[in-house]
Parts: sequence; structure tokens; C-alpha cells
Amino acid sequence: MEQDLKKQIGQRIKESRIQTNLTQREVSEKLGIVLQQYQTYESGRYELDYKKLTEICKILDVSADFLLGLTDYK
Repeated sequence: MEQDLKKQIGQRIKESRIQTNLTQREVSEKLGIVLQQYQTYESGRYELDYKKLTEICKILDVSADFLLGLTDYK
């Protein structure tokens, strides 16, 4: 995955998390991962697998198409 795409996904995850009034810790706990791992998702330093992407979409109530930048509709 391109670095720019990872950063875009991370930014959209962060924006969606903030809009849902969740902390990074709350999302990481819902995902069953440590906070530092979740932070790598938001920063775009780590490539998400489809399972984590799907879980994040459910937690933040957004579509995968939105996170991937295919649409601006959440």
C-alpha cells in the first residue's frame, strides 16, 4: 500500500473517531489491541489488514469506501 494512501486512511480514521467522541484508547480496547498499535493506524505508519479495517468501520460507523478514499460519503 502506498504511503500516501496509508496516511489518508489514517487521517480519515482519526477524523471519524473524533466525530464519534471516542478516544484512541477506547477504539483500541474495542479492537482488542494496545493503544500504540492503534496509534500506528491513525498515523499511517501501519498497513491495515481487511479484518481490522472492517472492525474499525463498524466501531466508527463508516464505510470502507470512505476510509479508502473512494467516496466522501461515510
